[in-house]
Amino acid sequence: MIGLIVIAVMVGALWMIGSLIGLVFKLTFGLVGGLIGLLAGGIGLFIGGLVMLLVLPIVALSLLPLCLPALLLFGLIWGIAHAARRPAAAPTVLR
Repeated sequence: MIGLIVIAVMVGALWMIGSLIGLVFKLTFGLVGGLIGLLAGGIGLFIGGLVMLLVLPIVALSLLPLCLPALLLFGLIWGIAHAARRPAAAPTVLR
């Protein structure tokens, strides 16, 4: 009976040591993987931003025929509103 208890305690102790080693490995690789993921995400955002800066003018030019009527309408409205505005009154000096 004592031999069975000793074997059970030894198996339990080895199980706990193995679990602790597994926890350390999982924590270490999880942190390293998370840091590498953050670094890769930052590099991806940087490269995506550069590509966006290069491609955005081409996309804007390709959409110009589609947006030109709206741009002309807004320009006409702005021109009418700007022309209808009275000049600012000169400040009066009180003595």
